[in-house]
Amino acid sequence: MTYGTSQTPTPSAADIQVSPSDRRPDWNKVPRVTVCFWVIKVLCTTVGETAADLLDEKAGLGLTGVSVLMSALLAVVLVVQFRTAACRAGVYWLAVALTSVVGTLISDSLTVNLGVPLETSTTVFAIILPIVFVVWYRRERTLSIHHIDTTSRESFYWLAVLFTFALGAAAGDLVSERIDLGYWLSALLFALSIAAVALAHFALDLDAVWSFWIAYILTRPLGASIGDYLSQPTGDGGLGMGTVVTSALFLTVILGLVVYLSVTRKDVAQSQSATRHAA
Repeated sequence: MTYGTSQTPTPSAADIQVSPSDRRPDWNKVPRVTVCFWVIKVLCTTVGETAADLLDEKAGLGLTGVSVLMSALLAVVLVVQFRTAACRAGVYWLAVALTSVVGTLISDSLTVNLGVPLETSTTVFAIILPIVFVVWYRRERTLSIHHIDTTSRESFYWLAVLFTFALGAAAGDLVSERIDLGYWLSALLFALSIAAVALAHFALDLDAVWSFWIAYILTRPLGASIGDYLSQPTGDGGLGMGTVVTSALFLTVILGLVVYLSVTRKDVAQSQSATRHAA
């Protein structure tokens, strides 16, 4: 699903008010939203699900230990991401993949370690995420991903991404396990939901920003359902490929796509600030 996010929009009041000295790079820190973007996003969410399960099973650190370790690794990668002067496919998608793992671990920790029902955790994340958007908008007067070019906007962006993964993980588990649809039926349900969002955007003029974030949330349980279907034992409704094979397969595809984007730079969208400099 490709939105009009790759085009340069009219700057908002907040974009005009931010002084050039406050802007960090000349390029937007988020890739262009193309079909390739969505493919890698779904693959990252699949890896987030299978890798979280794999680490919990094999690392011997327990769910809490794995959560701390992966959160620390994510923090390091985000520091690198914030320090880059432009969108770098390798760093960006590594951060997305790790955020997917951490978001899954947060949801799993609430359920397994604290005994929080999936209905409760889904509701809590569904409340927190809009709060992030409200604070983001009140602070920046825009939620546009065309202008993730200041530290403040990038911070809000990654906070929103984290909670979309946490919400998607909890909601996905709730649908596939508690409602007992099974993995492939859950994947089909979420795929149809994303298709409905795309239809609403292109045919009914649903706002591009909200279309993007709704689809972004839904790709998380879609990827998780695909990952579970491939990795889980046949007796549990899966194909029995295992978490190691599934994770390795999807990581290989992600790596190939990221290398392609790193070489071609087709995912880089120039920000409005750079466009104004060139004018």
